[in-house]
Amino acid sequence: MRRVFWAVFRRELAIAGRQRGALVHQLLFFVLIVALFPLGTNTDQTVLIAVAPAVLWMGVLLSVLLSLNGVFRADHEDGTLTQYLLAGEPLAVIALAKMIVHWLASAALLVVAGPVLMLMLGVSLDAWPAMILTLALGTPTLVFVGAIAAALTLRLPRAGLLLGLLVLPLYVPVLIFGAGVVRAAIVGLPYAGAVYIMAALCVLAITLGPWAIAAALRIGLDA
Repeated sequence: MRRVFWAVFRRELAIAGRQRGALVHQLLFFVLIVALFPLGTNTDQTVLIAVAPAVLWMGVLLSVLLSLNGVFRADHEDGTLTQYLLAGEPLAVIALAKMIVHWLASAALLVVAGPVLMLMLGVSLDAWPAMILTLALGTPTLVFVGAIAAALTLRLPRAGLLLGLLVLPLYVPVLIFGAGVVRAAIVGLPYAGAVYIMAALCVLAITLGPWAIAAALRIGLDA
């Protein structure tokens, strides 16, 4: 299984390196969401700081959602997914390798960009550790959960709207706890409990997500 994992990992990493334009597009989308929010409101600095965590996480959520529709689409169109199924290799291991590369190539950029954008909204540097920690724990959960819905809607034409309807309710816990941790860090309140919950969600998504993705791919390809 290690051989299969590393073979798929290297392949997906090479593909991601050739698709830098799509990665930049996702990052710019995230930057625009966060940067344009202050321009569209007439709030003072205190209110802006109070809503900054929610704005940050909404930007992360929408940016991850933007990239989900193409996670398996190219492999489905060129027949790679069919070859994976016929090869008899563990599809969950293949899904795990694909999603790790997808996170590294897209969502990991949001972890780096998020704290920088928070400075634009007036959030102090004291909230940076909590912000980076929650983004590092929350984005893998968003990616793996979203990939399940992307696999289920793989063969549906114009599945973007349906994908959003399926995924957004599942993203609510990550949005609530992620924004809550950052908000607590800004005002100096303890937030360890919420971080533990986000860590548990992340572990569940990474360990159980590939099996759910594999099952969803089989359902999606047979539909």
